[in-house]
Amino acid sequence: MNRFADPVYCVVRLIVGLAYACHGGQKLFGYPGGGHGMSGLAFIAGIIELVCGFLIAFGLFTRIAAFLASGEMAVAYFMFYVGTVPTLEAKFFPIMNGGELALVNCWIFFFIIFNGPGRWSIDALWRKDRSNTPPT
Repeated sequence: MNRFADPVYCVVRLIVGLAYACHGGQKLFGYPGGGHGMSGLAFIAGIIELVCGFLIAFGLFTRIAAFLASGEMAVAYFMFYVGTVPTLEAKFFPIMNGGELALVNCWIFFFIIFNGPGRWSIDALWRKDRSNTPPT
């Protein structure tokens, strides 16, 4: 079962990263699905989502990108989901305030911070190149 861990982690990182980048593309360019022309916090969120999504997907500067993405999702969850509902019950249960996607993304990116890029990533290729280069 462990022989599948690296490729499966790569696929998960790729899917989650590209899905996250799609949210950024939607905010910034209106594709896929509209939302073009946002400003303020939505514009900043769009940049974070687009850039960090691609970085996470391909495993480049993975931990830094995951840290920024996790933080952005935590802010989004508390500002726009917990902060906008009137009842204490709705604040506590993500299914009631609509923030389950932000919460799940936050924790997936938090996991990626500590798990790192994995073997199948650009970061891993760079590490390998540096370790094979003789000191000058």
